[in-house]
Amino acid sequence: MTSEPERTDVVIVGAGFTGLSAALELKAAGIDFVLLEARDRVGGRVEATSNGLGERVDSGGQFLCEDMPELMALLQARGKTLVETFVDGEFVSQPILSAREAERTYLASMAIRDRMNAIAPDDPTIAGLTVAAWLDLQSDPEAAKAAFRSMIEGLWCQALEKMPLWHLIDNDRRITNEVSELQYFVRETMHSLADDLARDLGDRLRLSAAVTVIEHGPGRVRLASTAGTIEARTVLIAVPPVMAAKLDFSPPLPAALARSLGVWESGAVIKVLVRYPTAFWRDHGLSGMVMWRDLPGLFACDVGKDDGHSALVVFIGGPLALRWRELGDAALRTEVTARLVEALGTEAADIIDLSYRDWTNDRWSGGAYGDLIVDATATDAERTLLAGAAPIHFASSELSPSFPGYVEGAIVAGRIAARKVMAQLQSAIATSASGS
Repeated sequence: MTSEPERTDVVIVGAGFTGLSAALELKAAGIDFVLLEARDRVGGRVEATSNGLGERVDSGGQFLCEDMPELMALLQARGKTLVETFVDGEFVSQPILSAREAERTYLASMAIRDRMNAIAPDDPTIAGLTVAAWLDLQSDPEAAKAAFRSMIEGLWCQALEKMPLWHLIDNDRRITNEVSELQYFVRETMHSLADDLARDLGDRLRLSAAVTVIEHGPGRVRLASTAGTIEARTVLIAVPPVMAAKLDFSPPLPAALARSLGVWESGAVIKVLVRYPTAFWRDHGLSGMVMWRDLPGLFACDVGKDDGHSALVVFIGGPLALRWRELGDAALRTEVTARLVEALGTEAADIIDLSYRDWTNDRWSGGAYGDLIVDATATDAERTLLAGAAPIHFASSELSPSFPGYVEGAIVAGRIAARKVMAQLQSAIATSASGS
């Protein structure tokens, strides 16, 4: 005998910060909902794991700054402790440059970025241009161009040859921090915040509940998942576009909506956490920050705490991550160690633990830190996804009006989407009550 499906008003798919924020917004408004998460944990691209020393560390999204108001407010409300990232001392550029040359090269690369952002995203003269093609047209010194490439591929974890120029400009304009995005990290881990938010949801949150099919019609949806079947008035798909495109919709989504889901590609990143007995680089007047111009997308910085926890994080982003992930575990560790030794000296080989998280082709998030549009003609993709096709709605950090690809953006996107869903529910209920 087949059991009756569970019924609710809203189903949210995905318990990253977008889904969690939307769920809490609905809960505060008294809306009945269920939140489904395919993983056995919440947080999405924010994750904490234990390293080889048994220390709890952020293996996913970690950093924030004071210009991210929603995230800052949440952390304060939940009693989290911010650790200020150590930045005092010399920044190391690889291959080695003098301090004066390094500063000049950095400023020149930022000038390229400022020049790029001065272009309107809808300027017809850049239609069809990739970031790489535009960069080739610039007359800046090659060292500045190399630094710009490394910075952008490190931030967006995607090859410049794949990024439409208009899309990068549009994204960059929404990232409005005036202080470094590496300003702080959370002593208790960023993931501990996701866990705190999840506890407020009680049994409305279902883990290990991968959605297998979404049936939809006017004013109703029916979701089959590994945890059972749920019927609702509406569904909010709160996962990255690449993952949303993999869901099975019945009937298929409208052509424009399906196309808008299909023009995205996830970034590729490997996050490496390296523990040392002491922060030796600080003793040598170094900040621990290293950028490799000859290996675009490779970047390191200090994530040590004041309790004797001395550590560097190394980000491997974009095409470099795709190459290095093929090396295998031992060779990847050897490569990372060798690069740190070249940049910081022989003490960089005195590692007491090295752990890493390969986010490339992740089963439930596609990759990291976010998805990017890779079709230069898809200028209406975001607007189409944000419009959705009732009763199906979409939200993700990538679609946020502020800080796309960041935890801050996910929080904002989730709250906006929840309010939109609530408004449509109230309108539908009012219409039904009036008998029209």
